[in-house]
Amino acid sequence: MASTEQIGILSIDQGTTSSRAIVFLKDGTQLTSAQQEFTQHYPENGWVEHDPEEIWETSLAVSKDAIAAANAKGVRVACIGITNQRETTLVWNKNTGKAIYNAIVWQDRRTASICEGISAHLDTVRNKTGLLLDPYFSATKIAWILDHVDGARELAEKGELAFGTVDTFLTWRLTQGQSFVTDATNASRTNLYNIHSGEWDDELLDIFNVPRSMLPEVKDCADDFGSASIDVLGHSIPITGIAGDQQAALFGQCCFEAGELKSTYGTGCFALLNTGNTAVTSTHKLLTTVGYQLKGKTTYALEGAIFTAGANIQWLRDGIRVIEHAKETKALAESLSYEHGVFMVPGFAGLGAPHWNPNARASLFGMTRDTTKAHLARAGLEAVCYQTLDLLTAMHNDGMASKNVWVDGGMVGNDWLCQFLADMLDMQVQRPKIMESTALGAAYLAGLQHGIYDSLEDIASHKQIEKQFSPKLDATIREKLIKKWTKTVDATLSFAS
Repeated sequence: MASTEQIGILSIDQGTTSSRAIVFLKDGTQLTSAQQEFTQHYPENGWVEHDPEEIWETSLAVSKDAIAAANAKGVRVACIGITNQRETTLVWNKNTGKAIYNAIVWQDRRTASICEGISAHLDTVRNKTGLLLDPYFSATKIAWILDHVDGARELAEKGELAFGTVDTFLTWRLTQGQSFVTDATNASRTNLYNIHSGEWDDELLDIFNVPRSMLPEVKDCADDFGSASIDVLGHSIPITGIAGDQQAALFGQCCFEAGELKSTYGTGCFALLNTGNTAVTSTHKLLTTVGYQLKGKTTYALEGAIFTAGANIQWLRDGIRVIEHAKETKALAESLSYEHGVFMVPGFAGLGAPHWNPNARASLFGMTRDTTKAHLARAGLEAVCYQTLDLLTAMHNDGMASKNVWVDGGMVGNDWLCQFLADMLDMQVQRPKIMESTALGAAYLAGLQHGIYDSLEDIASHKQIEKQFSPKLDATIREKLIKKWTKTVDATLSFAS
């Protein structure tokens, strides 16, 4: 008798504010999920850290919960995909497996002076990595840890320390130290990886003063990364897919053709445009990066990064406590007209593309005595849309156009935000039925390597649109709002200089 056993794919989505685990069926159905938030540490102005053990403990706990729930429904987890907050940097002892310092988060700005000190190498870094010299990326974070933790550089020179982005750290722990690996997308975010030759680059290692022995093996996004130990998860399960969160979302949105665009709205906002087998060099401060890599073939992407998106709303909720729940923002935004007059430039962690100013700080413009929490909520949402317009304008100026944008992430469940985004971009905004594109992308990659999917076409056949938003705003109003936004950004940058 043929087996009727159902199989699922566990996707571990280790994000900036929480760790999640989702079990997907082949058609993309979300079968079970678990999520735990963890602590954000801000030891100094502009510094952001996570406790590595809390990253691990929350990731392990939610994975076990999701697997157990799937098993209870008669579904066996066949393979694991991992997606992660990118650039966040961990350094640990290879012998003990313990981190020697907290994880330095991608938002952290402490290494701005290091970047300034090696600015003469900007062209080399840009040409080889597709990136800029900015505290955002991993290399200066590694150097900072080696230079500020007693004895760290000596241990590194002896080959006793390991560097990894979060995917590498989780894989190391899941396999009990048997796998020291990463994938091409995460490697491409370090400032140490040559995206053209597809390998760690000795010249870059010298520039950032990082020993090669610290670096993991780089693999395809769909590959054999080792197996999670039965002693760790309670099951021995192969890890067969890894991608950084934004590239995983690109894959999860099935943007497999050059010119296809996705924009993810989580803690930050990241727009990625598939550029095919061409690594397009931006003249407008966008990033050239690895979109995904399969069977040794690299598909590149052009990326614009906004450092705070959902974090704007988190600040309203947790920082100044003018709202209790993020879902309140929809009704608050709807209560105001387009002429409400308040603008937020959310430089809480500096400004990303296309400005790349680590010294910029958040600004509010246009407040009066009549300003309420509704104005702040709407300004926080609008800022995300204005910044996305800045990214797409830069992409178009680089000669890469797209007719529509696929959106995902927690913020886009808000219909008001999606409509305002369509109005500002003046293009179709498409929201997929399955909103968890980042986790889904990791599952697709794992399933592709494991043989659950036959091809990219097989994966794309499962994609469905949940809702489409078309631009409706009068062009005169749109232009007036954009002009005011531009003035507020210019004023913010002027203050930062």
